[in-house]
Amino acid sequence: MLREAYRVIAEAVREGRAIAPAAEWLVDNFHVVDEQLREIRDDLPAGFYRQLPKLAEGPLAGYPRVYGLAWAFVAHTDSRFDPEALRRFVHAYQRVQPLSIAELWAVAITLRVVLVENLRRLAESIVRGRAAREEADALADDLLGIGDRPVAQAAVALQRLEGARLVTAFAVQLVQRLRDQDPAVTPALLWLDGRLAAQGTTSDDIVRVEHQRQAAMNVTVRNVILSMSLMSALDWAEFFESVSLVDEVLRAGTTYRAMDFVTRDRYRHAIEDLARGSGRSELDIAREAVLHATRARSGNDPHDARRDDPGYYLIAKGRRAFELALGFRAPLGRRLLRAYVASATPGYLGTIVALSGLILALPLFHAARSGAGPLSLLLLGLLAAVPASDLVIAFVNRWVTVLLPLRVLPRLELRDGVPLTLGTMVVVPALLTDRVEVDELLERLEVHYLANPDGDL
Repeated sequence: MLREAYRVIAEAVREGRAIAPAAEWLVDNFHVVDEQLREIRDDLPAGFYRQLPKLAEGPLAGYPRVYGLAWAFVAHTDSRFDPEALRRFVHAYQRVQPLSIAELWAVAITLRVVLVENLRRLAESIVRGRAAREEADALADDLLGIGDRPVAQAAVALQRLEGARLVTAFAVQLVQRLRDQDPAVTPALLWLDGRLAAQGTTSDDIVRVEHQRQAAMNVTVRNVILSMSLMSALDWAEFFESVSLVDEVLRAGTTYRAMDFVTRDRYRHAIEDLARGSGRSELDIAREAVLHATRARSGNDPHDARRDDPGYYLIAKGRRAFELALGFRAPLGRRLLRAYVASATPGYLGTIVALSGLILALPLFHAARSGAGPLSLLLLGLLAAVPASDLVIAFVNRWVTVLLPLRVLPRLELRDGVPLTLGTMVVVPALLTDRVEVDELLERLEVHYLANPDGDL
């Protein structure tokens, strides 16, 4: 509908016809709208949408809860986006009902959806108003005999409008066209005043209302366009972490804040996974992880310092025990994968042997049925074993990387460089073969030093 409205308005511009200020905003900035439409298609997959909690009642029943939040924010701000206002709005909402991690990530895309929907509604109104004004212009041309048209009798021209409620845009345009015209069209004005009186208004009132509506629509369309541009420039990751209650829990008394974003995101994904499998809320999972870390830190017994961080229980060796404490039940596929990884060497070699045997079984069976003797079958099996095993090894190695994808090690962000407590020396092995090589190594050492000027490195 938005693209259709854009085409209609753009056609009017090409024909040199006047358009409303709101329509000008839409035409001049439609590239911004088009970008939002692409982002919505790319960033809101069906699977993610299905995971979002839905509203059970109210006018938005069946829609995601975060959609209701975005809709309320847009309605209260007249589509004007202010990051700080949104931050306060989300905080206030969560004082009543905490939002999940997925919902907080969905705030950005849902706001885009609501803004696009709001703009679609306004675009429809612009197109309908334009069509009504064109209809009024055509009627006025008939009454005034413009464009080589014979002057139509008012009664005949107005007959087709009997019984239908007058659209405000149509009535305003007709009033503006017929005022101060030839007295011959006065019956049309009298008829129009009578119809407006029957609708409980006057020509002056509808002109004022229409101008106010046009001004309000212009402001709203402008707000939508500017909001879309501002949203594209906002750091949504920083916004998410500023409103996430899970992050607030993890930051309390832990080194979570010092981790880099990728590591913090791994913590959050682990919390989502544990919440789904244990039937507990994400906040409960985060609190339990922090509690386990606090207990380990406050104990007097010597222990691995990594136990003092919630990540040890979320993404590291403490995960299994933590799952048991939560009553987490892993999906069947994950349990099978864990069992396979637990016996990695036997499982890997056994898989290769089993698959190689399956590949060899068919030709050997066919050869046996064709009358090949035991010695021939043995020779055939030995000759085919090498290529079959090569094929199987390549296949297994490929699927191992799929089933066990690369995992980035947890790391600190070190925003201000390496602190004194983590003083680090980087050693680069080198062969001092001649003076030229030494000079090159010294130059490279200087480059490395200048590239890392901050911190104790």
